[in-house]
Parts: sequence; C-alpha cells; structure tokens
Amino acid sequence: MSSTTNSAKGSSAILWTGRVLSGVVVLFFLMDAGMKLADVEPVREAQQQLGWPLALDRVIGLIELLCLALYLVPRTAILGAVLMTGLLGGAIASHLRLLDPLFTQTLFGAYIGVLVWGGLWLRDKPLRALFPLRGRSVG
Repeated sequence: MSSTTNSAKGSSAILWTGRVLSGVVVLFFLMDAGMKLADVEPVREAQQQLGWPLALDRVIGLIELLCLALYLVPRTAILGAVLMTGLLGGAIASHLRLLDPLFTQTLFGAYIGVLVWGGLWLRDKPLRALFPLRGRSVG
C-alpha cells in the first residue's frame, strides 16, 4: 500500500474522529439549551443553587444555541468555539465559587471545552497547521 493511500486513510480517520467529538458537543449543547428553554424543574433548581436568576434560563439557552450555530458553520466555527469556551468558563467559575466537587461538577465545563476544541482541531486542517502537535505530524 502506498504512503498516499495511508495518508488519505489517516486524514479520513482524523476527520471522522473530529466529527464524532463535535457531534458529542452538539448533542450536549442541544440538550442543555433545550432543557433551559423548556424551563424544566431540575434546571430551575440548579440555577438557584448557582445563584443565577431564573429569568436568565431562557436567555442562557438562546446564547448556547447561538454559539452552537456558529460552531456548526465551517466559516464561523472558530468564533463559535471561542464563545462556547467563554460560556463554559462562566460555568466553571460558578461551580468553583460554590466549592462544588472539583473533578465532577467544577471541571465538567473544561471537559466539554476539550471536546469543543479537540473536535474542531481534528476536523479543521488550517487550525491544525496553526496549532501543530510537536513530534509526529497529524494529517
């Protein structure tokens, strides 16, 4: 098998891995925004525990959907990822302020952030060129 064929298979695997990671992000944000827009009781309870006014539930849900829409469009995906990172950073700060458990609740936003950027990095070749891994090259 030629190195060109191996490279094409490697690039395809990288692209699909990025799509799967981004798909997890999309499902998470759709679920989270949908629950905020539906104004379900567990969301109201969580918002109260975090100290956020209940009136902001739907606003935050709409902001999440806007960030997600930007993330899904290739031309605006990096802007969407940056805005999602800010949103997730706010969630981390809210949990940190309450001294919530570090590795489960507080850092959950960081885990989602890794998926946001990891998925985008794997599916966007110019982004990989801008932020290359050291050592062995990836696709």
